[in-house]
Amino acid sequence: MVSHVTTVSFQGVEAVPVDVQVQIVPGLPAFIVVGLPDKTVAESRERVRSALHASGLALPPKRVIVNLAPADLPKEGSHYDLPIAMALMAAIGALPGDRLTSYVALGELALDGTIAPVAGVLPAAIGANVLGRGLICPAATGPEAAWASRDLDILAPLSLIALANHFKGTQVLPRPEPALMRDAPQLADLADIRGQELAKRALEIAAAGGHNILLVGPPGAGKSMLASRLPSILPPLTPRELLEVSMITSLGGELSGGRLTDRRPFRAPHHSASMAALVGGGLRVKPGEVSLAHHGVLFLDELPEFQPQVLDSLRQPLESGEAVIARANHRVSYPARFQLVAAMNPCRCGMAGEPGHTCARGPRCVADYQARLSGPFLDRIDLRIEVPSVTAADLIAPGRGEASATVAARVGAAWALQAARFEALGQPDIGTNARCPVSIMEGLATSDAAGRALLAEAAAAMKLSARGYHRVLKVARTIADLDGAAAVGRAHLAEALSYRAVGDRLAAAA
Repeated sequence: MVSHVTTVSFQGVEAVPVDVQVQIVPGLPAFIVVGLPDKTVAESRERVRSALHASGLALPPKRVIVNLAPADLPKEGSHYDLPIAMALMAAIGALPGDRLTSYVALGELALDGTIAPVAGVLPAAIGANVLGRGLICPAATGPEAAWASRDLDILAPLSLIALANHFKGTQVLPRPEPALMRDAPQLADLADIRGQELAKRALEIAAAGGHNILLVGPPGAGKSMLASRLPSILPPLTPRELLEVSMITSLGGELSGGRLTDRRPFRAPHHSASMAALVGGGLRVKPGEVSLAHHGVLFLDELPEFQPQVLDSLRQPLESGEAVIARANHRVSYPARFQLVAAMNPCRCGMAGEPGHTCARGPRCVADYQARLSGPFLDRIDLRIEVPSVTAADLIAPGRGEASATVAARVGAAWALQAARFEALGQPDIGTNARCPVSIMEGLATSDAAGRALLAEAAAAMKLSARGYHRVLKVARTIADLDGAAAVGRAHLAEALSYRAVGDRLAAAA
């Protein structure tokens, strides 16, 4: 007789069903796991054996064969411990095998029989709901699984004994309730920044349209402070976005106590990050920083210090909103629709263009430093802003600047306007101007004769690519939305064009 328990294998954010089959046959005592397991799954033999012994059960002195089907699908992770143990318990009569077929199970076993939390419970719960089955998961991740569906049957036992008692009827496991993170740290306020009015205006435009932005300025000008305050003026995640973000966070094992948060993610990797860390990959093909920043902000400080190959690997996610990791034996795709915020010094010494400063290496210092950034990568950045040094007058001026709550209200109104516009066009998934396809944006950003003349003249003088031209249109549309204007005017186009000329000005200043 063969006992069956269903679990999942993760292919990107998709949970693929895996059938755990256990058969106990006469022969020399052995515990064999087949079905293309990795080292972690192969080691489950000892964890399962010890957990069963701690629970008062013993394996019969026979040949135990565990098959993970389909056999050609790689199996990775420690979450196979619980389904293997459950199938074994069903084979020896400790659990009712007929009732286990209506559940999907995952969890890691400790040697004392307790069930430890694992990554990916939320995608597994959504996959179980699609299959029309319940879910058995660790107690610590039960609140996370409860978000999948209100009607999903969820069992979140602390140990194998608690699970066995539930099926025997001597103990009832309550259904876990969804949990939100209530004690999240307070976000930094935009009012803390002195001066930098132009940079704050550009930051508001970037937030209102979901645009990528590059901050260029000397050390200590406040570039990192500006970037860290962007989440405080962004609207909270919608329910759909919350679920998408939490699925990726769950796969990355970064959900604290199974509690979700409606704050947009803010990821700030160090410039020593590898390509696999940034885009995703590795032995187990885990999501990278671009995917963990989905529907949020990816902040790259000291941009030229990143490896050029690493930065160029962002070109495809920036354009398509998806990180595709291709390997010889499989292909994995993670969503990566993020907003890029980058900061850099204008040159190696950091002071190019500052009044009274002459770079020792002259224009070559700026040229060599900025040459680490490829043209196609820079072309995908909508706004490029100079952030000058803060003066003493700005620092000693009384009062505070505009608070994040005030700016967030204007940004939220612009988001609502864009959402209503795209909803009327039958494209509710677009959301913001930065995500709008070119074919739609050309109709939304039409201007008068004066605006078209200015755009044509500037495009020729600045040698804008087709991508750069359309990104100017998107930024102009966002500026018009902040002003509450139905049409894009000449002033909106002029301001949008001014945010793409920082490179030329820096080169001249050096």
